Amino acid sequence: MIETPLTLPCGAVLKNRLVKAAMTEGLADEMNRATPELATLYRRWALGGAGMLLTGNVQVDRRYMERPGNVAIDGPQSNEAIAALKKYAQAGTAGGNHLWMQISHAGRQTPALVNTTPAGPSDKGLNMPGGQFGKPRALSSEEIWDVVSRFAHAARIARDTGFTGVQIHAAHGYLLSEFLSPDVNTRTDEWGGSLENRARLLLEVVRAVRNAVGEYFPISVKLNSADFQRGGFSHEESLKVARWLNEETVDLLEISGGTYEQPRMVGADDMTLSPEKAEKRRESTLAREAYFLEYAKDIRKATSMPLMVTGGFRSAAGMNAALESGEVDVVGLGRPLCVDPNVPAKLLSGEISETPAFEKTLKIGPWLLGPHSPINLIKALNGWGQQGWFCLQLIRMGRGLDPDTAMGVFSAFRNYQRNEEMTATKLRKAG
Repeated sequence: MIETPLTLPCGAVLKNRLVKAAMTEGLADEMNRATPELATLYRRWALGGAGMLLTGNVQVDRRYMERPGNVAIDGPQSNEAIAALKKYAQAGTAGGNHLWMQISHAGRQTPALVNTTPAGPSDKGLNMPGGQFGKPRALSSEEIWDVVSRFAHAARIARDTGFTGVQIHAAHGYLLSEFLSPDVNTRTDEWGGSLENRARLLLEVVRAVRNAVGEYFPISVKLNSADFQRGGFSHEESLKVARWLNEETVDLLEISGGTYEQPRMVGADDMTLSPEKAEKRRESTLAREAYFLEYAKDIRKATSMPLMVTGGFRSAAGMNAALESGEVDVVGLGRPLCVDPNVPAKLLSGEISETPAFEKTLKIGPWLLGPHSPINLIKALNGWGQQGWFCLQLIRMGRGLDPDTAMGVFSAFRNYQRNEEMTATKLRKAG
């Protein structure tokens, strides 16, 4: 049941089975340091009842970020940066909960606002409209080993500043996920080709992080159940990688799926901009409340480590049924907490039986203007507008304001883009 504590393999205990999932915040300063706004936001979530909070992705390389407002831990940290991280961690654990830092490298999904020449396993770029992403360059073997050390460094800083765990982001088409994908990773050296070679970077990162933080500090990995893209990382390959991770010292595996080109992590089965390459999710999965629960069931058969699923959970009954089935150990909640940070406490107390589901009604307009439009541009504007709507709610809460549920989707798209451009300008000026 959602109120039951969970003891992890490392010995750490989560006070309940509800986790605030990782969501990008965009609240760092112009030097990509933590800010009082992040502390304000995470204190609000910490007091909202979840057993654990996962941060939005903290970047290990300031040159290659998911967005210009990311926090980054890149090289030696100044006294000011360390102090800001400590305040962030203190606020984010105010409810007696865990706070885990999600550490990541955006790879080829680094937007052009941050870097016009991103880096990836190969030089294959994203199939996305509008010139949002530049053509990547392939990392050298020396640079790949540098990535490994960067993840270990960020994890050590997280531990030392008061975060109670880390999650290694190997999903959603970011760098570690790109290396796993045969569609993106076309290398012919020891980092490409066979699945063993494509998984080498992830496994080396896990080992380096464990060596950096010690045996009693929680380590999680976020892994795609599949990329849902023909020629990409498949579910069968995901099962093999999960088995390898099970042999490492991983305390929690989060199951997700999709990439920017195939954004299944937000339940968007028809928002793909590459329909000719899209793979459909199973009908049995579409019939269930959570997006990836059916895939977690397969991974459960192959592994013994605790599993987490995020995406689509909205009812306490659905969450409890998933936990009671043994298919999952932890339930991740994302978008509902953008609108009401107290959702976990309300679910635990029985005050509510279902969470808000604004994603079902958010759209630019009806028919051709909606998220199922046959026009790719309109479809994309709805998808990115929804994403902007939720992101702007986090920014409001970080500034001490309440969410604005009357915000329009198209205005959210425009205001989100304006916010990113302003943040990128500050980033460039700071150097």
